[in-house]
Amino acid sequence: MHNPILVELTRGAGLESVHRGALVLARANGEVLAAVGDVDRPIFPRSAIKPLQALPLLETGAADRYGFGNRELAIACGSHSGTPEHTAVVGGMLSRVGLDASALGCGVQEPLDGTAARQLVRAGRKATQLNHNCSGKHAGMLATARHHAEAIDAYWLPTHPVQLRIHHTLEAISGQDLTTDACGIDGCSVPNWAMPLTRLATAFARFVSGEGLSPARAETCRRVAQACWAEPTLVAGAGRLDTMAMAHLPGRVLLKAGAEGVHCGGLVERGLGFALKIDDGGKRAADLVTASLVACACGDVPGLPPSTALKNFRGLTVGEMRPAAALAGLLHKLA
Repeated sequence: MHNPILVELTRGAGLESVHRGALVLARANGEVLAAVGDVDRPIFPRSAIKPLQALPLLETGAADRYGFGNRELAIACGSHSGTPEHTAVVGGMLSRVGLDASALGCGVQEPLDGTAARQLVRAGRKATQLNHNCSGKHAGMLATARHHAEAIDAYWLPTHPVQLRIHHTLEAISGQDLTTDACGIDGCSVPNWAMPLTRLATAFARFVSGEGLSPARAETCRRVAQACWAEPTLVAGAGRLDTMAMAHLPGRVLLKAGAEGVHCGGLVERGLGFALKIDDGGKRAADLVTASLVACACGDVPGLPPSTALKNFRGLTVGEMRPAAALAGLLHKLA
């Protein structure tokens, strides 16, 4: 099945480029409200599932034991920009559990924030594991291992208790059996489990509504979501879609981007979850689809138009990036 075109880019009166993909909105009971493309094909959700991966941090009691509040929970869910603010929060988490950056198994990444990256260069310093966008998630994983007196070596392996807890959590909240043949390795070295977009959307609907979950897990999801709304800059960073939308619409929309054109989230007032995959992995297309969805469901977010004028280096408008017919049709159903 060829997925439909979701986003198109024009130049003058001509169509220059397109992005194909699949998108689904589902309720907590698994009912699909609207969908385009092959939403039953398993995809790797990448960092879009970080809010789900963070649940054991609270459910084990580790977060409360180490005094983690909204800032720590938000960055545990985050794909942060690697600024001094971000690295300070992660460093503080590690310090509370008696570790330092050398314990992080995520690898080293230059800051996603351009200003932060240039500051390192000017200071003659190199990036560390703290700058990696996933370091908050890894600090949370290390905290659960410390809490249970588990080995911190190789905590990223699929057979480690930290990852087994996350595996069980993902299966329970999504309703999807995650067998070993569905397991890939994420960019930060932890397991990433492939599942259909329908199950991801269902998981996020349950996350934001609490429907179909035990009272204890529903409360845990609420705490994680509240942390993301209280500290949206720690979930992503200044000028990034997830931060901008949740800062403007706290309590109404939960968003989490993943690599390779994945975006997931929940529309709280409608009790819906959504999951998106752009076939070519294009972030610009995933952001446009997600921004269009949020605008349709919740209203416009300043700085996030549902279409984007394309400008050249002189500042002349030369084209447009906009929703294609398939996406426009789905948005019409949601409106």
